[in-house]
Amino acid sequence: MDKLVLIDGNSIIFRAFYAIPPLTSSSGLHTNAVLGFTTMLLRVLEEEKPTHILVAFDAGKVTFRHEGYAEYKGGRQKTPPELSEQFPLLKELLKAFSIPQFELPGYEADDIIGTMARLAEEQGKSAIVVSGDKDMLQLATDRVSVLITRKGVSEVERYTPEAIGEKYGITPAQIIDLKGLMGDASDNIPGVPGVGEKTALKLLQEFGTVENVLEKIEEIKGKLRENIESHSDDARMSKKLATIFREVPLDYSLDDVAWKGYDTSALGTAMRKLEFKTLAERLNLGAVDEATKAESAETATHYEVVRVETSGWAGLNDALANAEAVLVESFGDNPHHAQGVGIAIVNGDKCHVVDYNLLSSPEASALRDWLESLETPKVSYDLHRVELVLARSGIALKGQAFDVQLAAYLLDPTEADPSLNGLLQRHGLAPILSDEAVYGKGAKFRVPAGEELAKHVAAKADAVRRLKPLLAEQLEKLGMNRLYYELEQPLSGVLAGMEKQGITVNGDALKDLGTEFQRRIEEITKGIYESAGFEFNIGSPRQLGEVLFDRLGLPVYKKTKTGYSTDAEVLERLEPHHEIVRLILHYRQLTKLQSTYIEGLLKEIRPETGKIHTFYKQTIAATGRLSSQFPNLQNIPIRLEEGRQIRKAFVPSEPGWTILAADYSQIELRVLAHISGDEGLKEAFLNDMDIHTKTAMDVFGVQADQVDSNMRRQAKAVNFGIVYGISSYGLSQNLDISRDQAAAFIEQYFEAFPGVKRYMVSIVEQAKQDGYVTTLLERRRYLPEIRHSNFNLRSFAERTAMNTPIQGTAADIIKLAMMRMSEALIERGLRSRMLLQVHDELVFEVPSEELELMKKLVPEVMSNALQLDVPLLAEVSDGNNWYEAK
Repeated sequence: MDKLVLIDGNSIIFRAFYAIPPLTSSSGLHTNAVLGFTTMLLRVLEEEKPTHILVAFDAGKVTFRHEGYAEYKGGRQKTPPELSEQFPLLKELLKAFSIPQFELPGYEADDIIGTMARLAEEQGKSAIVVSGDKDMLQLATDRVSVLITRKGVSEVERYTPEAIGEKYGITPAQIIDLKGLMGDASDNIPGVPGVGEKTALKLLQEFGTVENVLEKIEEIKGKLRENIESHSDDARMSKKLATIFREVPLDYSLDDVAWKGYDTSALGTAMRKLEFKTLAERLNLGAVDEATKAESAETATHYEVVRVETSGWAGLNDALANAEAVLVESFGDNPHHAQGVGIAIVNGDKCHVVDYNLLSSPEASALRDWLESLETPKVSYDLHRVELVLARSGIALKGQAFDVQLAAYLLDPTEADPSLNGLLQRHGLAPILSDEAVYGKGAKFRVPAGEELAKHVAAKADAVRRLKPLLAEQLEKLGMNRLYYELEQPLSGVLAGMEKQGITVNGDALKDLGTEFQRRIEEITKGIYESAGFEFNIGSPRQLGEVLFDRLGLPVYKKTKTGYSTDAEVLERLEPHHEIVRLILHYRQLTKLQSTYIEGLLKEIRPETGKIHTFYKQTIAATGRLSSQFPNLQNIPIRLEEGRQIRKAFVPSEPGWTILAADYSQIELRVLAHISGDEGLKEAFLNDMDIHTKTAMDVFGVQADQVDSNMRRQAKAVNFGIVYGISSYGLSQNLDISRDQAAAFIEQYFEAFPGVKRYMVSIVEQAKQDGYVTTLLERRRYLPEIRHSNFNLRSFAERTAMNTPIQGTAADIIKLAMMRMSEALIERGLRSRMLLQVHDELVFEVPSEELELMKKLVPEVMSNALQLDVPLLAEVSDGNNWYEAK
């Protein structure tokens, strides 16, 4: 059957632009959006193998929809010039691909695609629509599938009528009714205020269409009915605006979009102009120069998949000595429970694949020895996870040499898609099938057997092999070798050791605390009901809003689409106005502690060890901070006494041992003093002064003995606010003062600490010039929005430029301290164990005979992790549990 592929040009190039980091050719042309679009296009061509293809573009800003609604798509930001200049480049490249491209004044790309999909269906052809816009789902039929991009443009989700029904509970035709009710902010389609996707879907599942909702409005109650009645015309108009017009008067037919392939000469010329060297090689379009030929040879993708279970072990055993990459495939988000399914070893033109179940067999002894050998370098993807997965099979992974996931994260920590396919796309390399395409997802998840599984695991191992030299070269080019090879890569092994060790948790103590929390929750609930004068659902924002604002008449600070806002910020501002607000805040805190931490932690205690084994993810936070998962032990609340009580359940794993905790004191402010060189800040830390008192003295012009608690509180707020690039508005909210007062306070601060002001100005200018900022250890964060025309995006990037070097350096320092402590424990032959890292704190369990030594050693190592112009200070304490150690 003929297959027509219809690509929404505007949608895909916009997504590619924001998904791919800034990229320019040697002549200064911006090319990131074109690269992303082309990589996606090649994947579609390879996987769908179309006989007909068309890329549709919007012809201009004014369409027939503006005749009925002039504000249609109003408020959209102007297209960045860095993207605008890429449209002609893309259209020239599509011409080289021999792919037809069309646009028509007065109509959108959606309308052209909708019309062509209809024509294809009428002529017995199948069609594939590719877009980033879910409005296109209305086109899905038995013959028309819709591919919606996700994670930038590197992955797509396929929608059929069945898939739409499964996900949304409606038919494709009802997508326009969905938009009619909920609107679409991106297109400035109003919809009905207060109706989001969840409410709209519920209405459609009951009434079917917008028209039926309006006809049977008497069956809908309360505020929702009022909103719909008041905006019935908006709902009808919004549905009309969202409807793709499928009768566009086209002057071409399906025959005009038949595709026979591309002209290699024309495409080669276009690729060379754009300097897409690797893509040109991949398509056999001729090397641009000798360097490209060498690069292509290094990243060759031709290999034979050898299944060990059918071919025997001899070939694999011979290949191990010179293995180029290894891939351990496993399933399950939590690596402590993940199930291994296969191991692939790439060497030369062969990739040997081992069924994971064979790892315990006698024949696999050479493979196990290789995995545990320090002498054999391992190049892989997420070696941290691999170490934890293999540990469950009794294998202690050693020789970790290069992790492409970790390297890619360091090169760009804001990368939207860190998957292997995402990394391949970013570097213009041939893609592989996504995991979802091979395994499915949700109820359709399956692990294929035999050849299919082996091919996929091998393809991932080969992807690692192809990526490694490119990433290693970039690390060296950008001066990040020390950060990678001396800190992040060895740290992953330290983290894995801590995670395998785990921390003992007293489940009975947690249960007792949960019982006490429940008693307090019931007590507070009763107090809330008494203050309100009746019982209501405290957890319902709508009911709570009615109590606070309609019944009690408290001031309204913020509204949402669905009514009054009762978020934490609003409640904190309302607290002085009525006793019920304090109770509600306390109720929320206790119920979260009960559900998230008491019940949540109890589920995570492993029965066989009595411990909780968290997982520290190195590749999430853009600042370089570690993220704790399964469970998150970094977010246990400690500002509230009840939250601190939870730490009592964390105890030593052996009798007579002690929990020891060491915490950096004001590390970010010390880093700020070093980076800014401000003499006032440096003086405070060099003379061991209380920094908040020092700030209050300088800002208010008083002596130390004249600084009262309120002055110090305000000084503390501005000190930490400055680290995060706080605005006058943000400070006014924190201190509950006017914006003018907050602005004056910040100005007084900068007068007192002019070095900080100079740093803030200079780092923003540097970021605008370079496009990124770095920490003291050369950790890099790109800020493409720093020159954006949108004020909010630009302001956020400027604040990020100010605080990333500070927060990122603080993150580097605690990581260095962990490395040094791990080395010190091993060198001294100590039994003490490092268990947790929580923000600026390290937690250990220590035998009694080592306690005095550790109380000196830990703060000494932490204080010397990195030499600054001001001293680092780590404060240490100990106790029978984590609570007592703080």
